[in-house]
Amino acid sequence: MAPGAHLPPVGPGGKGFSKRMFDYHVHTVHSSDCETPMSASCEAAIKAGIREIAFTDHVEFEPSDDAYEYFRYEVFMRDLEEARSRFGDELTILAGAEVGFNVRIMPEIEAFLASHEFDFVIGSVHHSPDGIIIFPEYFEKHHYSRVMQTYFQQLTAAAGTGWFDTIGHLDLPKRYAPPAAGPYDPLSLESELRTLLQAIIDANMSFEINTSGIRQAPKTSMPSAQVVRLYVEMGGTLITIGTDSHVPATIGAGLERTLDMLQLCGIHEVGSFRLRRRTQVPIDSLRGIAPMAG
Repeated sequence: MAPGAHLPPVGPGGKGFSKRMFDYHVHTVHSSDCETPMSASCEAAIKAGIREIAFTDHVEFEPSDDAYEYFRYEVFMRDLEEARSRFGDELTILAGAEVGFNVRIMPEIEAFLASHEFDFVIGSVHHSPDGIIIFPEYFEKHHYSRVMQTYFQQLTAAAGTGWFDTIGHLDLPKRYAPPAAGPYDPLSLESELRTLLQAIIDANMSFEINTSGIRQAPKTSMPSAQVVRLYVEMGGTLITIGTDSHVPATIGAGLERTLDMLQLCGIHEVGSFRLRRRTQVPIDSLRGIAPMAG
């Protein structure tokens, strides 16, 4: 069965305007860094008020990564169909992937995406171009601004491919920067950031608001409101939301706060996907708020 086959249509759903929250970045046992079965995540999502979830397990072709060649599409899809059979009346479950991008491994990524079907694909950067993962020790040999410049360049290349539905955790290195690196001001690299955002806009691609930073060291989403405001100023409108959860307890965490931030910044819709096709859904409908009569 195709990933998005027989899923309910995008829309407010149900009778009236019942709450319909999304979480479009969730990991399971099919990621090398996660031990959570899909069933546990589905149960947690329903309890948290999530009605549409994308399982986005790591697909990695960078040999230095622990997730290298870990993902098994057929097994993932088998588990996903089992979850849909069990929880489909309460939860829309999407077949997703978080594909690690690096300019050195572009041929492998292109071949994989051309031969596998998903509902939703995140393009993420976790490594420098030479394959070194961006963890705290990386900052010992690289200045903070240089880390971010290189990271933005990689994301700009990812957006330019047109292969992805959304770009993941737009300023991830701030999660791993040690205190000695000092504070991160996204507008200190405004030129590079504008180049990246323009590439995303030109590709008609989304970027995600990843809420994991709220509960971790940055204490702010990735990216923060500063970046969203700049994006809106540049004419951008396409956003996805996700928790980057690896355990059931964090599914749905920070999403309400994120929707507040988005609306304050001028974003009033978020993306929903079926078989890589986007539909823009009003934020108010995620909260169960009926639109005002015109």
